Amino acid sequence: MATIPAPLARTVERIRHQVGRVHLRLVPAPVSMIELILGAWVSQAIQAAAQLRVADALASGPLPLEELARRVGADPEALGRLLRALISRGIFRQDRRGRYALNALADTLRSDSPVSMAAAAKFYGSPQHREHWSMLVDSIRSGRASIPVLRGKEFFEYLDDEPELAQLFNDTMTNISDMAQESVVTAYPFTNETIVDVGGGHGRLLAAVLAANPDAQGVLYDLPQVVANAPALLERTGVASRVHVEGGSFFEKVPAGGDVYLLKLVIHDWPDDEAVTILRNVRDAAGPGSRVVLVEGVIPDHDRDFIGKWVDLEMLLGANGRERRAVEYRELLRRSGLEMTRVVQTASPFSLIEATPAVS
Repeated sequence: MATIPAPLARTVERIRHQVGRVHLRLVPAPVSMIELILGAWVSQAIQAAAQLRVADALASGPLPLEELARRVGADPEALGRLLRALISRGIFRQDRRGRYALNALADTLRSDSPVSMAAAAKFYGSPQHREHWSMLVDSIRSGRASIPVLRGKEFFEYLDDEPELAQLFNDTMTNISDMAQESVVTAYPFTNETIVDVGGGHGRLLAAVLAANPDAQGVLYDLPQVVANAPALLERTGVASRVHVEGGSFFEKVPAGGDVYLLKLVIHDWPDDEAVTILRNVRDAAGPGSRVVLVEGVIPDHDRDFIGKWVDLEMLLGANGRERRAVEYRELLRRSGLEMTRVVQTASPFSLIEATPAVS
């Protein structure tokens, strides 16, 4: 996936916003509103196509409806109705012979697409996740996460009891990380430094950073059961010899000796007090010349659509986490003994928030 410059990406976002507003105003408000309300149906139709692996069946070329239905185990007429609806939204296409085929959007539903959204379609369209969002009004009323109330346990503990859903969640997080990885790596100069990836999972982002910076070294730090699966990925990406893997909890400590402390989508998972605990542990490990880089979906100071504004509601439902504006990150870092130096936008929805240890 080619990376475009961040300023161009922001210009495209503004144009899309203006076009979207014009689209809404071209019909009476009740019609626009019902179209927005029925957006949930679009999501479920995409989930059905992903669950049936329609895109995988079409990966080798166009197919007539009967053959496609046979391959995915569906009723031909019903599948045709599903594809008719999806094609109307620009997902899949029909050729002149009436065969169904992939287009750019449908290609992202292949399970082996370079940046696949298949797991995301299945996770966010799952009955469990739909039930979680049905509790949104409760979270808005209380200001607290509703999933622990619904499930009787914290979200990640609940996933331990739902292995299939947990796998979908993990695959979704990997896919989202892959979507932004290139733009993040190219947006920030890591050069020949030691990079400590805090809460780095299996090391996908760290591996990409090291691949782009052949003189850099890395430390991958996450819970022991998480990093246990990291060596295979690091070997496969050719960076294992430059990475020290260490297990532990960032609520207790963070490895010392790094030049850059990288935290991708870690802080948004937590309320302010817990986030400060994590960042203080990073501050304690960081030397005077170290930098801390947070990769997060910083909420912009405008009223246009931004995916982070919706992710923020997802964070509220799950674990009292939150997306934050730049000024909120500045204050969070200040409380942790760190000073925010800049926010680097990328072409993706993610920004890099740079901080250094505050001088007493």
